[in-house]
Amino acid sequence: MAGSATAAGARTSCTSVVHIGDSTSDGLVLPAYQPQAALRIPAQYRRVGVVHFIPEVSGARSIVETWHGFPNGYTVAQRLIHHGYHGCWVLALGTNDAADVAVGSTVLPAARITKMMRLIGGEPVLWVNVKSVLGSGPYAESRMRQWDHALLQACVQYPSMRVYNWAAVAQRSWFVPDGIHYTPPGYAHRSAGIADALARAFPWQPGAEFRFQVAAVTSWEAAASQGCLVS
Repeated sequence: MAGSATAAGARTSCTSVVHIGDSTSDGLVLPAYQPQAALRIPAQYRRVGVVHFIPEVSGARSIVETWHGFPNGYTVAQRLIHHGYHGCWVLALGTNDAADVAVGSTVLPAARITKMMRLIGGEPVLWVNVKSVLGSGPYAESRMRQWDHALLQACVQYPSMRVYNWAAVAQRSWFVPDGIHYTPPGYAHRSAGIADALARAFPWQPGAEFRFQVAAVTSWEAAASQGCLVS
């Protein structure tokens, strides 16, 4: 699989990309999950024009909480900015954040998303929304939908933000039995889909690297109709 036919040849102005992810991104970068290098996300990002790719993937990662001393998503972004990174961001976070809120965190989804967006500022950000196929528990699909709703509401407020609607694409057969993570075919679709969404969200324009003139949207309906939500 080398990307969708509708996205064939599409390229992005995001020549530099940081991808911050949790364990749902493991199979995008690790050969143990996806043995074919061409199907992993480094190759898929290159396909759409990314030259400089920084993978920041760690299991159990959320924006606020830490696990066994591994940095959370906010700390990772803060460190990169401190060291001078300028470019585009792909944030494949939220699965653990939704679960952490479900078990009692008082830092709600909107505050978590705002925390990241205020740190990153006006640089282009593609958030990957979340999905599970579980009917109950902290990782239930109902919790994931609450997170996705908060993402789209935030997108109304930030002109440089886009949301890739992975939840509308992911098929039940792509999930492993835990209902959260993916099979190798699922990860292949996820890699290609995220890269294609980056090209659609921030398309290549001559001399336009990181200087996007994105019109702000003012309502939920406008967010979807004016391109905030990338399918």
